[in-house]
Amino acid sequence: MNEIILCKYGEIVLKGANRKFFESMLNREVKRRMYLYGPCEVRASQSTITIDPKTDTFDIDGAYEEVKKIFGLVGVSRALKVEKSMEAIADALRAWVPTQLSQYKTFKVEAKRSDKAFPLNSPAICDECGGVILSTLPRLRVNVRNPDIVVRVEIRDTAAYIHAGQDKGAGGMPVGSAGRALLLLSGGIDSPVAGFMMAKRGVKIEALHFESFPYTSERAREKVVELAKKMSLYCGEIHMHVISVTKIQEAINENCEEDYFTLLLRRFMMRLANKTAEKYKCNALVTGESLGQVASQTMEALGVTNVLAEMPVFRPCIGMDKEEIIEISRRIDTFDISIEPFEDCCTVFTPRHPRTKPVLWKVEREESKVDVDALVDEAFETLYTIKITRGEAEAESND
Repeated sequence: MNEIILCKYGEIVLKGANRKFFESMLNREVKRRMYLYGPCEVRASQSTITIDPKTDTFDIDGAYEEVKKIFGLVGVSRALKVEKSMEAIADALRAWVPTQLSQYKTFKVEAKRSDKAFPLNSPAICDECGGVILSTLPRLRVNVRNPDIVVRVEIRDTAAYIHAGQDKGAGGMPVGSAGRALLLLSGGIDSPVAGFMMAKRGVKIEALHFESFPYTSERAREKVVELAKKMSLYCGEIHMHVISVTKIQEAINENCEEDYFTLLLRRFMMRLANKTAEKYKCNALVTGESLGQVASQTMEALGVTNVLAEMPVFRPCIGMDKEEIIEISRRIDTFDISIEPFEDCCTVFTPRHPRTKPVLWKVEREESKVDVDALVDEAFETLYTIKITRGEAEAESND
């Protein structure tokens, strides 16, 4: 039996005149990933992508898990591909039913006839296939209202497909279809989730991480690399840019009031994010901030930071509570890494009583005590990049 993978489109079908652009981008991404598992034909037709293995060496189990991580697909299933005739469909059902339906008690058949030249209509196909299933496994019972399993028979342009059950796809839009953005990636729970959520909307993610060696360890940076590896399984290749803010933190600590430390550091981060985004042609910034979660994420504190942004700042977690964010982090397998006890730069020189309702002119007064431009330029010179592809850090280079 010829087993294939069927992948169903998501909201791409609503794109009207622009639909071909999104379909083409999604089809390229599926091809790029599937050929890693062996020779196969990837074909798009009638709001469905079919993945047809061409040799017995094709890793269909691995490929099936992979397509569930591709943004733009809402459902995936393994199916039998058979000739478009009722005789061939019946023969395939007789061989397939004992292995696929033996654990169920009730079923129903749904048919979709995209090829209107097929001699039987959808209700007739359901009747014929239901009869074959009952004759093959007589203990099964039909339940059209609440069946244990639904057997689907699709009559398409080049073949017929039989499948039962469908796994949920990643949803969203193809990565890259909505532009490029720079994610401020820390070692915490929130920022990987924010990057995942923006990638799901079609954004190609670059990442920027701030380190503070020797106050933070090499292991703290490795932790963030591990997070980016997990993200790359959904988001595709990620270039993680790393900038040292050690000199900035030391200058603030020596010259400014303690209560303003975190706010001033985040303003420096925004300036560096602007420069990094411009260098790598990103059109927006992404952060994992959630309103009121910590002192630096009050409405007033966010305003003090946001005033320096030179492009849109997306905060997909802004209205979520921590449990909602944690739920997503568990789903994308970043949570256990995020809670590893390795501090990031934001925990260095943390004020005992941070300002939660800062006033902009007072923040700027404190900031004037250091040479902002010189510190930004010096920090930006430390930038280097780690390229992460398919869960592996493939290369590291000074940039």
